[in-house]
Amino acid sequence: MADRGVDLSALPKEVRDQLAELDLELSEGDITQKGYEKKRTKLLAPYIIHTPVEPPPQNDVQPPAPSSSSSHAPPPSSSSRYRERRNRRTHRNGGTRDDRYRSDIHSEAVQAALAKHKEEKMALPMPTKRRSTYVQSPINTRTPPDSSSGSEDETSVRRQSSLVAPIPQVNPNLQSPDSWINRSVQGSSTSSSASSTLSHGEAKPQPQSQPQPQYKPQYQPLYQPHHQPQHQPQPQPQHQPHEQPQTAAITDMMAHSRIAPSQNSAPPPDVTAVAPPPTRGPRVDLPSNAVVRGMSRGQSRSSMMETADGVPVNSRVSTKIQQLLNTLKRPKRPPLSEFFTDDSEEIVEVPQPDPNTPKPEGRQIMPVKGEPLGVVSNWPPALQAALARWGATQGKSPALTALDITGKPLYTLTYGKLWSRSVKLAYTLLNKLGTKNEQILKPGDRVALVYPNSDPGMFWVAFYGCLLAEVIPVPIEVPLSRKDAGISQVGFLLGSCGVGLALTSEICLKGLPKTPTGEILQFKGWPRLKWVVTDSKYLTKPSKDWQPHVPTANTDPAYIEYKASKEGTVVGVAVSKVAMLTHCQALTQACNYCEGETLVNVLDFKKDMGLWHGVLTAVMNRIHTISVPYAVMKACPLSWVQRVHIHKARVALVKCRDLHWAMMAHRDQRDTSLGSLRMLIVADGANPWSVSSCDAFLNVFQSHGLKPEVICPCATSPEAMTVAIRRPGVPGAPLPARAILSMGGLSHGVIRVNTEDKNSALTVQDVGHVMPGALMCIVRPDGPPQLCKTDEIGEIIINSRAGGTMYYGLPGLTKNTFEVIPVNANGVPIGEIPFVRSGLLGFVGPGSLIFVVGKIEGLLMVSGRRHNADDLVATALAVEPVKTVYRGRIAVFSVTVFYDERVVIVAEQRPDASEEDSFQWMSRVLQAIDSIHQVGLYCLALVPANTLPKTPLGGIHISDTKQFFLDGNLHPCNILMCPHTCVTNLPKPRQKQPVGVGPASVMVGNLVAGKRIAQAAGRDLGMIEDQDLVRKLCMWPTVMHQYLTEALHWRAQTDPDHVLYVLLNAKGVTVGTATCVQLHKRAEKIAAALTEKGSINTGENVVLLYPPGIDLIASFYGCLYAGCVPVNVRPPHPQNLAATLPTVRMIIDVSKAACILTTQNLMRTLRSKEAAASVNIKTWPTIIDTDDLPRRRPPQIYKPPTAEMIAYLDFSVSTTGMLTGVKISHAAVSALCRSIKLQCELYSSRQIAICLDPYCGLGFVLWCLASVYSGHQSILIPPFELETCPSLWLSTLSQYRIRDTFCSYSVMELCIKGLGTQTELLKARGVNLSCVRSCVVIAEERPRLALTHSFSKLFKDVGLSSRAVSTAFGSRVNLAICLQGTTGPDPCTVYVDMKSLRHDRVRLVERGAPQSLPLMESGKILPGVRVIIVNPETRGPLGDSHLGEIWVNSPHNASGYYTIYGEESLQADHFNTKLSFGDPHTLWARTGYLGFVKRTELLDASGDRHDALFVVGSLDETLELRGLRYHPNDIETSVSRAHRSIAESAVFTWTNLLVVVSELCGSEQDALDLVPLITNVVLEEHHLIVGVVVIVDPGVIPINSRGEKQRMHLRDSFLADQLDPIYVAYNM
Repeated sequence: MADRGVDLSALPKEVRDQLAELDLELSEGDITQKGYEKKRTKLLAPYIIHTPVEPPPQNDVQPPAPSSSSSHAPPPSSSSRYRERRNRRTHRNGGTRDDRYRSDIHSEAVQAALAKHKEEKMALPMPTKRRSTYVQSPINTRTPPDSSSGSEDETSVRRQSSLVAPIPQVNPNLQSPDSWINRSVQGSSTSSSASSTLSHGEAKPQPQSQPQPQYKPQYQPLYQPHHQPQHQPQPQPQHQPHEQPQTAAITDMMAHSRIAPSQNSAPPPDVTAVAPPPTRGPRVDLPSNAVVRGMSRGQSRSSMMETADGVPVNSRVSTKIQQLLNTLKRPKRPPLSEFFTDDSEEIVEVPQPDPNTPKPEGRQIMPVKGEPLGVVSNWPPALQAALARWGATQGKSPALTALDITGKPLYTLTYGKLWSRSVKLAYTLLNKLGTKNEQILKPGDRVALVYPNSDPGMFWVAFYGCLLAEVIPVPIEVPLSRKDAGISQVGFLLGSCGVGLALTSEICLKGLPKTPTGEILQFKGWPRLKWVVTDSKYLTKPSKDWQPHVPTANTDPAYIEYKASKEGTVVGVAVSKVAMLTHCQALTQACNYCEGETLVNVLDFKKDMGLWHGVLTAVMNRIHTISVPYAVMKACPLSWVQRVHIHKARVALVKCRDLHWAMMAHRDQRDTSLGSLRMLIVADGANPWSVSSCDAFLNVFQSHGLKPEVICPCATSPEAMTVAIRRPGVPGAPLPARAILSMGGLSHGVIRVNTEDKNSALTVQDVGHVMPGALMCIVRPDGPPQLCKTDEIGEIIINSRAGGTMYYGLPGLTKNTFEVIPVNANGVPIGEIPFVRSGLLGFVGPGSLIFVVGKIEGLLMVSGRRHNADDLVATALAVEPVKTVYRGRIAVFSVTVFYDERVVIVAEQRPDASEEDSFQWMSRVLQAIDSIHQVGLYCLALVPANTLPKTPLGGIHISDTKQFFLDGNLHPCNILMCPHTCVTNLPKPRQKQPVGVGPASVMVGNLVAGKRIAQAAGRDLGMIEDQDLVRKLCMWPTVMHQYLTEALHWRAQTDPDHVLYVLLNAKGVTVGTATCVQLHKRAEKIAAALTEKGSINTGENVVLLYPPGIDLIASFYGCLYAGCVPVNVRPPHPQNLAATLPTVRMIIDVSKAACILTTQNLMRTLRSKEAAASVNIKTWPTIIDTDDLPRRRPPQIYKPPTAEMIAYLDFSVSTTGMLTGVKISHAAVSALCRSIKLQCELYSSRQIAICLDPYCGLGFVLWCLASVYSGHQSILIPPFELETCPSLWLSTLSQYRIRDTFCSYSVMELCIKGLGTQTELLKARGVNLSCVRSCVVIAEERPRLALTHSFSKLFKDVGLSSRAVSTAFGSRVNLAICLQGTTGPDPCTVYVDMKSLRHDRVRLVERGAPQSLPLMESGKILPGVRVIIVNPETRGPLGDSHLGEIWVNSPHNASGYYTIYGEESLQADHFNTKLSFGDPHTLWARTGYLGFVKRTELLDASGDRHDALFVVGSLDETLELRGLRYHPNDIETSVSRAHRSIAESAVFTWTNLLVVVSELCGSEQDALDLVPLITNVVLEEHHLIVGVVVIVDPGVIPINSRGEKQRMHLRDSFLADQLDPIYVAYNM
């Protein structure tokens, strides 16, 4: 290293900055390793002290890993490979596996690549899985000798075990699962071993019992602008090496991984220890573990360690996340030199072109000509004529021998029989299908041929019968069920070809799926078909004078061959009569076929080579074909070799798969001879990996007489038919040379001979010369068909009379494929001859030999580089899959995610494979593909055996598999996502710069730009002077009394029988009422009890513990009458004491309450044994039960000396898990009630309905305070009653004709879920909501637009006006800032650009714009309230439509936090803060919410333009990722849309990783389907990589009483391993 002799900390700052910049460039892949070393050396040269070489000092800064001398840092794992991977751009694969192949050369390369990683100890964290999730399906299919699935497409040559050295153990660190759990419990470093999980059956370490720590409340209300969890500082280990400041910057992820015994903090309260109920349980407000420390637990853990984040380390979750961080380790990014702007439309990081990319340098290629097609005098004028000739002259000559399932001959069809049966069928088709006068089939009509592979004879007769009748046969596979892979696509083919008739055999017809009435099923997407049986007994013998018409071959279609495209569409390639004949002639000449030869055909006779050689050319040359069906090959893999031996066959037609099977089984037959073969045609010899299968086969069978020169690979495609074939060689002549190509060159589309790294070399064999009579060019595969250079890979195009003519019925597609005219470098056409695209990628080698390196269908374009799906399959299969997956059942394809293609591999896992085996195999495949192909895998999934969609001959149906993956229907049993390593085009992270521009300049800038300062205000809280008017309007207390106690007393005197409160139960029956005088008297009784029983002094705090009802209200006023300060607390849930009672205890302790007022039932609960299990019940303060108090009056009603004294304390748990209590003064209560009265026009003759929790915030104010102040009647509906009767609230609104109602989001959700299908029933019951003028949702969050819209839409049918629903907004510092009210314009909705929002900017866009987010105004600003939008960092005011923190000034602001320590600075900062510029005198309170003010075109009541306040989200909740600000609900909305089985989701961050928790509402087998979909959607819509995906049961995500998710509490539960997740995936 160049910096050996340099003390980096002593370098000048600019040099250190340049070094940091260099590190960033290297980690981003903008510079090569070599360039990095060079520049670094140059920078450090002036500072190097030339001393003798010595070991580097301990504090040497090396970005990849923290110093290994600290036992508390994880073991060093060199991250260079990950950096290399990151430097490479990702690549993408998808497509066909028809010819995949695996070579021993390739296996050696894979082993060498894996050996490189052996030293790295790269332990990937294994996913955590619940046992039930892992379900394997039984194996139904018989598998061939190597126990692979004998798939037709699984042409991978599998070598004998003798050829395979075992792959070295990649990960020596893979220890038993117990070891890392125990070690972390003992406090050692989080090990980087790939651990298994507790669900795999190891013993969980038993916690030793230890005395419960005495509870000491340590509560601090905290405001966290940047979402840093507040934890007590951890002592650093003493032996940690001294680190330079920049080292800390570089290894920021390690900040969370140091583990130290926590000496000064007791374990946090375990409020989630109860098992979650199957459905979402009662909503409880749970403070986060991190906030209030030292609570006693039900069961304590032994030797509890905490990380810097206060997370217990002996949870396996933290250990695994640490492993993940170790694997993803990268240097912290230094600040960028300039701002990152998102104004450009381009989101994606555009990779800089690498100057070292190889480019083609040769001259332009010349078209290659095949030898002329010779004219032979006895060639027939048409193929039917050849059959007629042999039928007449050589009737006894055998045409076809079919084998039974054991491989023995079943029957032999002679040329005479073939001719006579074909003529009978032709006659029947043309004359005997309809009634006498009606001809159903006419020449030129298309007919489907549906015959099984085991019955070639019937197919031959049907095919030639169609040719003789001049109808066009369309051979297809036999449909087995409605769910066949690609069945609807076959229907598309039949439809596009206009097929109405299907020919089949009697046996096949009986086997087709039927309806209960016996009719053949109507398959999905298929046209209606008439089925015709072609067995001889059903055919009519033609009359003597009838002869089939055999014209000379012309350009009319002869037959249609089906072809499946990469996307899964099935199209029909039409072959004309003349092309069919010419192709047979060309094959005869190229293969030198002779009359009377014997040919063994192992291929599918319905299409491709099997049809061209084994059915058509064979008849032309009177060849005897022995057809070996696929079923026979599965049962007896050596059958084709035995047939060659027995029949002395001259030609055999096989695939690599058949060579492999024969090699596997050859020991059974020692006396077979292949000496008769003059040609062994390898149909998939164009596959790059076929070379080693041919070599291995020759190696085994050369001793059985096989000659090297007879192996003839060829290249074909449905469109161009045979492109090239190697001619049979002369004995003793040298074999053609091989091409050893560089994979790197191939990925850039150029030919480079591989010299340096033999591991990434591809050896390909030639496929011989161009066909006779053909002309061939090579053109660029994308863009216009420009001729390639001689050293460039391109698509082979052919001009020949012997090729397909069109895609039948699809003229648009036809033009692009069958009528291509190549152009030169200037774009000028080189002639007028049309060429046909073959879909093959290749080049012309020396001596005009053709080499094929892949197919367009299998091409994956990743970051501008090409990869071949077959190559990736071969690499994956070379990673010894014997114990883990089936070799023939593997699919490689690509999906487009975030502007690039991403490679996905799906394989079928063996049922006996263990979790560890599978995971180890997956991690090795990652490493091998990364090393050999330099491309990162995006996803690797293993599915249970026999679950992937199959093609008819047993291969994997790629396009259906891809569709299953994208739809979330794949149901994997193991999955590994690697987005961190393969997504390299994310934009650079934004680094916030130190603010160089002051707030004053910003303000002046806004003014210059014509923007007003973003502030808004409600109308004035005016005072009425005229006393007579006051008396007339009954507004006396609102003017004269500053205290609610006076107001209640006055109402009890002036209007004693006026009903203030009505309480309903679940049946809608009134169970309690309170008139003014009743309430006053009950309050007096309670005040008397407090002073007598409780001996309470003035100013002491009293906890009110009541269910929602009138007792709560009476106790509140009783406290005020006695001069105490009421503290309202939600009572514990009797079924869930362990979770809810600690919160009650905490508030009682924190508020230092002197007494508890409650009911008899609750008092019994507080003193019960169940309560004793959760808290110490002996230390409760005095408990007074208020159910049966004696009639007493207090000596006097207390009147506070000043209105600034505290009226009550409002405690609430925020969504971040913070428990905060705020002080509300008498003046604030009076101002707030007056403000609400004016906004909602409340007076004594009005009725309102309240369905809210009455424990904090605006809900408590409306429930307890507003009616006493304004005199209106409140109908109280406890929200929990809706769980038993969802229609209670809505039927109450209708019954009482309520105009104004208040509810919460959770009430709305209950109504939507409970009444979603019952609107007709509600109508029938007479529910009518047309009376409702305003329905206000009380919340402290951004309006949930989707929820309010669906509520309005759903209940529109029962009369609810779409304008009625609106929202309110309050916060801890001010309980009510906005409330829609009765006057003023409707709330407006705007659409903002989410990209700008992440940069703390607001850009308004049109509805429907991409990346747009709808925001609804949070109601009208209340009278007396002023808001201003402020930059939270500079504290300067912002302009209109700018995003900033909402600050509020109002007479009803809270007075401050209630804390046991006088946190004066926090108090001043949140409640009494001033602007840094503009108006430096006004005192503002900081709400902690981000939002913006926008002046609208609407007018308010006073005629001015209306200023709308939009709330975007809580600052505490925002996630700072990649320098941008994200709001969790935006990410959660995207996640919930990803799959139908996601019920609810929540996100949080941990050590820079984004964690997504999703509740699964479907079956557990869907769990792993969600992982890629969630990763995709977050990457696509938010440009973030998900680090951990957690799938849990419904109801696990904690939700508070306001319906808000408690994400920090969820985070603590997850990290403490208390969620019992179904599955946890750690994305690499």
